[in-house]
Amino acid sequence: MAGHSKWANIQHRKGRQDAVRSKLFSKISKEITVAAKLGDPDVDKNPRLRLAVKEARANSVPKEVIERAIKKSQVLENTNYEEIRYEGYGPGGIAIIVEALTDNRNRTASNVRSIFVKYGGNLGETGSVAFMFDRLGFIAYSRSSGNEEKMMELAINFGAMDMETEDEAYLFYCESTELSSIADQLEDQLGDSLMTKLIWKPQNLVEVNSEQMQKITNLMDVLESDEDVQSVHSNSNFEN
Repeated sequence: MAGHSKWANIQHRKGRQDAVRSKLFSKISKEITVAAKLGDPDVDKNPRLRLAVKEARANSVPKEVIERAIKKSQVLENTNYEEIRYEGYGPGGIAIIVEALTDNRNRTASNVRSIFVKYGGNLGETGSVAFMFDRLGFIAYSRSSGNEEKMMELAINFGAMDMETEDEAYLFYCESTELSSIADQLEDQLGDSLMTKLIWKPQNLVEVNSEQMQKITNLMDVLESDEDVQSVHSNSNFEN
């Protein structure tokens, strides 16, 4: 797609999340707590926790907030969080996947459904749009990290599925189960990444005009502002 920048689109979403920094910290802290509760509180022994901590550092979450979130996992014996995926369509027919961590399934389902309806979308059943996406690991590094030849060599050596070069960043994609391992290897060679996380990568992008873009942006912003929602993914191309 001419002129399309995946990193620009990801940054576009991340930039709006950063505007509500305290809420972003809260979501990341929740993921750290749940990862530590479901696995081992030792970062070196828990790949999911290690990824959550990497995301926290990439978003400048203070060390004491990370440590507090890990400790919180040890006192949540009677609180169980459930991971839920919601799927639906937004304005312009774009597909949307919403990932949530909740201790109250009914509350979260009601909130997500009402947001879809209010902002011109409709919530579908599980599986209604997921087939349009691939669940992948995603790692981004600044172009200043090295030349393209070096990055491609690292991608091949460490088992990444693909590496793309854009104006501002190198984008590595890998199997979701390999993300922690490949991220660690890249970090050993290149230092901290710009972003390391699991994503839903659209197989094809849907072009949207400026009016549709604003409606989609509104819907995704409100979804992301819900305390139970951890991430929102779409197959829309925000660039014109």
